[in-house]
Amino acid sequence: MCVTPSAGSVRGRAEPIVGPMFAVYAARIDRDQPLSGLELGERPAPEARPGWSTVDVRAASLNHHDLWSLRGVGLPEDRLPMILGCDAAGVDADGNEVVLHSVIGQTGHGVGPREPRSILTERYPGTFAEQVAVPTWNLLPKPEGMSFAEAACLPTAWLTAYRMLFTNAGVRPGDSVLVQGAGGGVATAAIMLGKAAGLRVFATSRDEAKRKRALELGAVEAVEPGARLPQRVDAVIETVGAATWSHSVKSLRPGGTLVISGATSGDRPSHAELTRIFFLELKVVGSTMGTKDELEDLLSFCAVTGLRPVIDEVLPLDRAREGFERLESGEQFGKIVLTTS
Repeated sequence: MCVTPSAGSVRGRAEPIVGPMFAVYAARIDRDQPLSGLELGERPAPEARPGWSTVDVRAASLNHHDLWSLRGVGLPEDRLPMILGCDAAGVDADGNEVVLHSVIGQTGHGVGPREPRSILTERYPGTFAEQVAVPTWNLLPKPEGMSFAEAACLPTAWLTAYRMLFTNAGVRPGDSVLVQGAGGGVATAAIMLGKAAGLRVFATSRDEAKRKRALELGAVEAVEPGARLPQRVDAVIETVGAATWSHSVKSLRPGGTLVISGATSGDRPSHAELTRIFFLELKVVGSTMGTKDELEDLLSFCAVTGLRPVIDEVLPLDRAREGFERLESGEQFGKIVLTTS
């Protein structure tokens, strides 16, 4: 079911929690059954540190990154237990409604210039908790008229799609784009952002209902994976990986750009299509997350256009396992959001 919460405003400020807080965390790594390592319970609240802010989490959204963390990708066992969650919107200690930029160490703010870049949950506890601490530099104002649940969907999936389209693919109004795997968070964002920016968007999905939803969100045509498109496109937004790689390459016009930010079906396609790539002078660009400036631009874009993320389901934090199960099954269309109140 699709839920679009109304915009809300919570007054108050983030006060330190005395004692432990409720959180959703990775307790064990299991590559085959990732949810077996998921635990809900008490974890230490954030401690004050110079240059950092503590935020009362109002809403946080799930990403496939959370499932990969439970499989041990980017999260070694010596850092367990680790609170999961990359994205959040909430209230800081001064009572400001804020959105979190999830990349820590990008420019050295709060951690020093020599620390390598990481995403919340890789080195530092994440957002699936009553409170989260991040460098103060990582906080951006939540746009007025946008709910906490909507804002919490933007910093990972939507920011990734924004960077893929407008920075790495470099598309312009009137260009054509193929989005593989309609229904996933990044793919759904790419369809909606592309439509709002004047792109001609094509989409794929194995599921007929998801293809229909893609059309409703602005795709001009939605087809089964591997189906021939009515035209070759200027760019492909690829997050599926091995299962759609060959189709992505074959769908590009000469000189076109394939931007990849994930490989949920595996990262070793049986056909790399190298001959087609060099003969047609195709560009293959890797893309990961986005910058704070790009997140600020995305927030402004949504505020000006009225564009809002599609939310598949909103659950209280203590029902997080249901959200993880739905994400793992691939049944969702849009984002799954966890709320603390």
